[in-house]
Amino acid sequence: MVDVEMTGSKTERLPITVDKPTPYTFDLGHLLANDPNPIELPQGENLNTSLKNVARDGAQCLLNQLLTTCNITSSAEHGVLLSLPAPQTLLPRHKPLPTPKPPTKWELFARKKGVGKYSQRPGVALADKERRKKLQYDEATGEWVPRWGYKGKNKSGEDQWLVEVDESKWKKEEGAAEKGGNIRGMNRTERKERMKRNDRKQRANDRRAKK
Repeated sequence: MVDVEMTGSKTERLPITVDKPTPYTFDLGHLLANDPNPIELPQGENLNTSLKNVARDGAQCLLNQLLTTCNITSSAEHGVLLSLPAPQTLLPRHKPLPTPKPPTKWELFARKKGVGKYSQRPGVALADKERRKKLQYDEATGEWVPRWGYKGKNKSGEDQWLVEVDESKWKKEEGAAEKGGNIRGMNRTERKERMKRNDRKQRANDRRAKK
């Protein structure tokens, strides 16, 4: 392997070996190369050029280590693959691990009595899975709520004292204000119109099915 750097019209071939007073240490599982040597910036040389050379040396050593220590396989389906070892460095987390939520009284009761998804009867778990398809996660409250119907997600904002209106709906808000309404009432009206359209489509489908 040869590192090539273009300098003007000439091609300079940089060496693939890097000599450092203190050798690098590696964590190949994370593609990590640690350089313990202090950074020495030559006098009169551009700072960006010096840092680029230091980074180039580290990348070259990392590639050398990967190609000499890792298992390399080749196949027509996947091409050339290099298998990395398991990571050795424990990376810190930005936030602590989430603690599991304690079970509710209903979950404790259901687990004890074998109700719902805890039931051993055939078909009960599937029915509970189908029921969950009608639910939707509400990020504001952190709970699963119905998609429609009583306290449905499709009614969100209708009972709030403050409703955010995006820029695309400002014209609708102005039109509703001229008629003495507001965007909240328009959302309720649009939802009811959708329900009526769905009912008409369902009745039309029933009539076609009978024919």
